[in-house]
This record gives sequence, structure tokens and C-alpha cells, in this order.
Amino acid sequence: MTDTAQGFGLIQDIDVRLTVELGRAQMNLREVLDLAEESVVMLDRLTDEPLDVLVNGKLIAKGEVVAEGNRFGLRILELVGANQPPAAPRERRAPPIEVTPKAGAKQAEGAA
Repeated sequence: MTDTAQGFGLIQDIDVRLTVELGRAQMNLREVLDLAEESVVMLDRLTDEPLDVLVNGKLIAKGEVVAEGNRFGLRILELVGANQPPAAPRERRAPPIEVTPKAGAKQAEGAA
């Protein structure tokens, strides 16, 4: 066993948080408060764009959603390593969205 492998052996059982980011949307508080069942929030990611895989908030890979039985999974498409140049930062601001209010919900008119 190499020195590097022995070093990783000491930390390999440490818990980390793995997050898969589907997309983001920037909304103002009024739009958030208008959300109801069956509201649709448009995200900043295209349907064919790989998802970000983060460990403790740091991007480590790109992946895609897969279904296995009745559960979702993730297929890793690309590892983002120190050897590779970092990807250009994406604009994270989503375009303005339309929030569909719940059917039958009262709308406040003229409220500031």
C-alpha cells in the first residue's frame, strides 16, 4: 500500500454531504409567497444539460438522473478534477418567472 493510499484510509469514513443540483431560480419574496400546489418554478438549467454533483458545496462531477425500479439515481458523466481547468462560471440568475396561483385563490388587487 502506498503512502497516499494509507493517508486516504484515515479519512475515508468521514461523512460528507453529496448534493445533486437540478437547477436554481431567483425569486422575490412576493413570488415565493404566491407559490401554491401545482405552481411551476422555471429553473436556470436546460433539460439536456448535465447536473452538478457537489460534495460539501464543492463541484466534483457532472451527472444525469437515472431511474432504477421506483427510485432515482445518478450516473456520473464526468469527474471535475484538479488536473482539468475549471469550467467558466455559469450565470446563476434565472429569468423572471411567472407563478401560477392555486385555482380559486384570491388575488390582492392594488396591494403594494
